[in-house]
Amino acid sequence: MSYAPGYSKTQIWLHWAVVLLLIVQYLFNDEMGHTFHDLMKNGSADAGFLTYGHIVIGITVLVLAIWRLALRAGHGTPEPPENDPAILRFGAAAIHWFLYVLLFLIPVAGLVAYYGQLGWAAETHSILTTALLWLAGLHVAAALYHQYVKRDHLLRRMMKPGA
Repeated sequence: MSYAPGYSKTQIWLHWAVVLLLIVQYLFNDEMGHTFHDLMKNGSADAGFLTYGHIVIGITVLVLAIWRLALRAGHGTPEPPENDPAILRFGAAAIHWFLYVLLFLIPVAGLVAYYGQLGWAAETHSILTTALLWLAGLHVAAALYHQYVKRDHLLRRMMKPGA
C-alpha cells in the first residue's frame, strides 16, 4: 500500500462530487422507478428528464469511481491513524473497498436492468443501493467518531489537500 502525506485536491474534489451525485440519485430516483416499472409492464415507457438524468448521473459516478481508483493507485492515500487498533484499520480498509465495489456494481446493474429489461438486475441494483446506504452511514459515523470523540481531526484530510 502506497501512503501519501494527504489526499490531493483532485481526490478530495472527486470524493465530494460523488457524495453530491449520490445524494441527488437518492432524492430523485422515483421517476426512474416508475419508468422502469412501465418498461417492464408495457415493454416501453416514456422516459423523461429525470429518468435520463438518473442514467447520466449513474454513468458519471462510475467514471468518477474509476478516476478515483486511478488516483488512489498513483497518488496513494494517507496512512490510517496510527493509534487505531488493527481491527479498526482492517474495518476501515474493508469499508472503503466495499464502497468502491458498490460504486462500480450499482451503475452497471442499473444499466443492465434498464437496457436489458431484466428484473433480476433491477433487484440487484436495489439491494446494492441499500448496501451502499448502510456502508456510507458507517463511513460517516466512523469519520464523525474520529472527529468528535477521538478528536484526531481525521475529517480535515478530506477537506484540505496534503503536501
